[in-house]
Amino acid sequence: MGKATGFLEFDRSAPQKEPIASRTKNYQEFVHSYKDEQLNQQAARCMNCGIPFCHSGCPLGNVIPEFNDAVYDGKWEDAYNILTSTNNFPEFTGRICPAPCESACVLGINKSPVAIEEIEKHIIEIAYKKGYVKPNRSYLKTGKKIAVVGSGPAGLAAAAQLNKAGHDVVVYERDDKVGGLLRYGIPDFKLDKTVIDRRVAIMEESGIEFRTNSEIGKNTPTSELDQYDAVVLAGGSTIPRDLNIPGRELKGVHYAMEFLKQQNKRVGNSPLTTEPIHAKGKNVLVIGGGDTGSDCVGTSNRHGAKSVTQFELMPQPPQSRTSAMPWPTYPMLLKTTTSHEEGCQRHWSISTKAFLGDEAGNLRAARIVDLEWESDTFGRPTRFKEVEGSEREIPCELVTLAMGFLHPQQEGVLQQLHIASDDRGNVKASEKDYRTNVDKYFTAGDMRRGQSLVVWAISEGRECARKVDEFLMGRTELESKEAVSQYATY
Repeated sequence: MGKATGFLEFDRSAPQKEPIASRTKNYQEFVHSYKDEQLNQQAARCMNCGIPFCHSGCPLGNVIPEFNDAVYDGKWEDAYNILTSTNNFPEFTGRICPAPCESACVLGINKSPVAIEEIEKHIIEIAYKKGYVKPNRSYLKTGKKIAVVGSGPAGLAAAAQLNKAGHDVVVYERDDKVGGLLRYGIPDFKLDKTVIDRRVAIMEESGIEFRTNSEIGKNTPTSELDQYDAVVLAGGSTIPRDLNIPGRELKGVHYAMEFLKQQNKRVGNSPLTTEPIHAKGKNVLVIGGGDTGSDCVGTSNRHGAKSVTQFELMPQPPQSRTSAMPWPTYPMLLKTTTSHEEGCQRHWSISTKAFLGDEAGNLRAARIVDLEWESDTFGRPTRFKEVEGSEREIPCELVTLAMGFLHPQQEGVLQQLHIASDDRGNVKASEKDYRTNVDKYFTAGDMRRGQSLVVWAISEGRECARKVDEFLMGRTELESKEAVSQYATY
């Protein structure tokens, strides 16, 4: 370990941020880098535990104590190689992952956990500056061609791994630019799109081909996939959960992704294909308390909203672990994001009963009611009832529905290829082989497991790629892993 007493000597600290007054005037990332001494101290806090639970907390199994040790010693190339041995895109996870590894950190039992996510981001950014990030050119080619449908984190991870194993990979993306939800679902102030462009350029130099504006089953026929030896379906979970209450049809009620995608397109100078949605001068109501709702809050503030209010159906989470969420499980705690800090009225245990409009069909208000929750013996909410006499109206001219996603889009490639779905509407395939009911077709990411985290999407893409390689080459699991490391040159 870097410093045996580091966790006793140094407290957790976060990098400085741009002041709220200045950062809400643009869409740029606003979190600064650690100073050298600060980064060294944060890495020194890692205890090099006998049993590092952070490994299991991370879906990728990142080798966290080892790269922390390398950071402390200033061995940046070693840190980069250790980190990327399990994670293809630390520049993404280091910015937008909720860091389940930190929830499993042993130091987190009685102190603040190690700042793993920030250290991860610093490793990859320093690696880019020092020239360690290079194309992965495989000189031993297998002659196999693979199509990846979808260029979100799962599709990109699958493509990267398959390319390393010596296969020829083509990635199809229905939007005008590569990235999927990374590109058009995450605001630029959290993930600057030049970060995606930089990685895509490396992948293209590695030999991966990207075809944008190509939606399989719509403007690109499914027959185009016949030429490939295997196909990975990684289109994500894109059908949002709706709120079917009176007034849903009013002008001003939108899905969160409609709102966020438009703003990303504005920043990226891409043409809008739908009627503009803008929060300037409006009372904005965000329904849904997760990260997507938080992104709507930050975007609304940057638009110049008159007010921003966020509702959550569930009761307010606790600020610390309870008996129902023991360490090292991922706790459902109260989370205050940087977007919330910028200005937002937050309310829990609220149900929206109707949207109200004016004579022209424009949204003017929402009718809401307070809820009273009952909990089980562990304090977990189980059922609710409306609080009598609490029904009221609140003014709003823009509503964003940020209540999660149900399942992937069925129309198009899934229906035309007769890909089977499970009871939840996701593509049916097990973790054992990631294979669908149709020969040579595999699936990964949110399309298979449902709405989840970016780190899970990358993990799924990597594991699915290994199963595709085993399927095509007749390799064992160990041989497939060795092929990736053997063929890839740096």
